[in-house]
Amino acid sequence: MADEWQELRVSNDALDDPPELRARMDTEGYVFIKGLFSPHDMRSLRRAMTEVLQQHGWLQAGTDPMDGIAVIEAQCTEGDVGYTDVYHEVYKLQEFHRSGHWPVIMDAMGKIIDAPVLPHPMKIARIWFPQYTDHTTPAHQDFVHFQGTFDTYTCWAPVGDCPEELGGLAVVPGTHKVGKVVDHHFSLGAGSLVVDDEAQQGTWRSTNYEMGDALLFHSLTVHKALPNVTEDRMRISLDNRYQSIHEPIAEHMLTPHLSQDNAYDWDDVYADWTDDALKFYWTGRDQATVPRDLSYGERGFAEAVERAAQGDPAARLHLERIVRRDPTSDNARKASEALAAAS
Repeated sequence: MADEWQELRVSNDALDDPPELRARMDTEGYVFIKGLFSPHDMRSLRRAMTEVLQQHGWLQAGTDPMDGIAVIEAQCTEGDVGYTDVYHEVYKLQEFHRSGHWPVIMDAMGKIIDAPVLPHPMKIARIWFPQYTDHTTPAHQDFVHFQGTFDTYTCWAPVGDCPEELGGLAVVPGTHKVGKVVDHHFSLGAGSLVVDDEAQQGTWRSTNYEMGDALLFHSLTVHKALPNVTEDRMRISLDNRYQSIHEPIAEHMLTPHLSQDNAYDWDDVYADWTDDALKFYWTGRDQATVPRDLSYGERGFAEAVERAAQGDPAARLHLERIVRRDPTSDNARKASEALAAAS
């Protein structure tokens, strides 16, 4: 894999030069900062997250949870009911949500956005099992998932060292300049959508990430995860979004991540919190909202139905997950009919 990507450009030299930082984001669609986050803070967050994962059987009992040694038999991913149940236990961590508001990321995003910053309430963690490469996040633009305004930025940060073999993030510089959402199609992996090969043209850039590193990129920048090809190590990362408070935010980004998969709301998240300032921090302001555009997901679902009818095992697996997740939904009914017809 090493010959398929080149090193990310490091932009620490521009951290104290906001115009230059914005210029690099405008030109390349990403800014990579080495050691943006405090290793102490990241280690503390990793400890909290991995202890929960070990308690729920995703990391080997009797090992140091910080080592992230996965239980291979527990493999699951976003879309699986079992994944959501454990993920939401991690999601309850106050430390996890606070990390999206750490001063260093708010300062960096403020310089890039050049306006007061709104961290999206929907914080996201990515927890990826080893030996599960068919489910690696495919190449896509983030806008299809969070929507609102194009001028929204993702901060991806590994919660622990993340060398190539563990599956860090890769981007294609300049792909945001297309200025629009390109065609996305059905795929396995987080989000279940992938862009055409043509939209991926250019040189992929990535690195052997270290704890504390942060990759910031525009909502239209094409990016993907590298596969976790380790024997037994879990990859854990943060995947949070930021925008100007003056731009609209999509309504679904004001809800907990994966809350559509079960009965889960902010009261569940906040049940054991001690910091009231973090709760519902986005309310009480004149923040414009827009409804979610469901067309991206609907197109991907329709393609999965069509491909399942042709015997595509990945599409069948996707439809089976939809049925298990919510058997009473309209999509589950359509998925069941497609699976039956293809049998």
